[in-house]
Amino acid sequence: MLSRRQKPRSSQSNGEGACSPLITFLPQSPLLCANPRSNPNPSRSSAKGRRSGARRWRWITTLLRSCTSTRSTKPSSDDEIDSMKGLFKSKPRTPADVVRQTRELLVFVDLNGNVSSAKRDEKMVELSKNIREMKSILYGSGDAEPVAEACSQLTQEFFRENTFRLLIICLPKLSLETRKDATQVVANLQRQQVHSRLIASEYLEANKDLLDILVLGYEDMDIALFYGSMLRECIRHQSIARYVLESEHMKKFFDYIQLPNFDIASDASATFKELMTRHKATVADFLTKNYDWFFPEFNQRLLSSTNYITRRQAIKLLGDVLLDRSNSVVMMRYVSSKDNLMILMNLLRETSKNIQMEAFHVFKLFVANRNKPPEIVTILVTNKSKILRLLDGFKPDKEDPQFEADKEQVISEISALNS
Repeated sequence: MLSRRQKPRSSQSNGEGACSPLITFLPQSPLLCANPRSNPNPSRSSAKGRRSGARRWRWITTLLRSCTSTRSTKPSSDDEIDSMKGLFKSKPRTPADVVRQTRELLVFVDLNGNVSSAKRDEKMVELSKNIREMKSILYGSGDAEPVAEACSQLTQEFFRENTFRLLIICLPKLSLETRKDATQVVANLQRQQVHSRLIASEYLEANKDLLDILVLGYEDMDIALFYGSMLRECIRHQSIARYVLESEHMKKFFDYIQLPNFDIASDASATFKELMTRHKATVADFLTKNYDWFFPEFNQRLLSSTNYITRRQAIKLLGDVLLDRSNSVVMMRYVSSKDNLMILMNLLRETSKNIQMEAFHVFKLFVANRNKPPEIVTILVTNKSKILRLLDGFKPDKEDPQFEADKEQVISEISALNS
């Protein structure tokens, strides 16, 4: 029980903002406790009661103010939740973290690829998000440019372990959009330098069997275009292009280029062209060593193909290869063959003007050769009138002074030939 002079304890003393029942803080009053009939002096008791009531009212008012003030400063429930979120908020993932998690998910997909379950579906969604995030780091997102340090971290972690291998192996199990993202990630990583080193090239040199997987991907319609795109990016590295050129896979390209699926055949043709033109010294060495099987196959399978697109792409590629200075030795050998000349003369008679024009640029090399073998001269002389008549009617769609000059020179050379 409290005495009259004892002050009420504030509810804040126990660390709580709520007020305790008021009766706890009220002093004992004669008005409340005394029996009026036992009081010998009612007037005195009345006066004391009034004073006690006034003091009691002041304490109640003060107490209420204290409670109101305490409630007004208490944070709202939303504020408290936000504050707690701030305390337990997870740190943002680094690029290396993204790659590591992607690797773990790829391992799961590789081991559980054929199992249909809710957990697998959840992992596949998470994997797609991770690959998309890697693409955003490497290419930037929106108006934000890629950060060099982030790209460097991602590249190092990607090639530190077998993330690349896992991505290639698991690609057939990914969704279409995720395959596209993965292909873009692989393409970008081939160009990333870390301390002036192409880590992708070093990794591929130690894992050349991955190139076998990519080349053979042309035999699977579902993944052919994705593997083909990755392959073209990988052969940007000279050592990797040399490996593919010198492998048995080169002979497979003559089949892939003529596949019935137009998109896959065109993609294989693009990869074949990249192999034959990007690294000039490597290509010259390859053609020198493999001339005896390569050009007969090229002539028979591509230049003599029944497919118009195949013939057109092949004759264009042949001109690009032979007219390159690094292939001068190979060119001289090619234009010294009567079999090659006969094929080119047939292409000059094509109804397609595009093929005719490309064939002319190769045919002129036979005529310009100062050391023509006798068999070449014999063929040119025997067909002189037909050739001159054909060349006279050659007219490009657009005015081309260089072509006109070359045509006049060829006509002059053939006219001067004697039997």
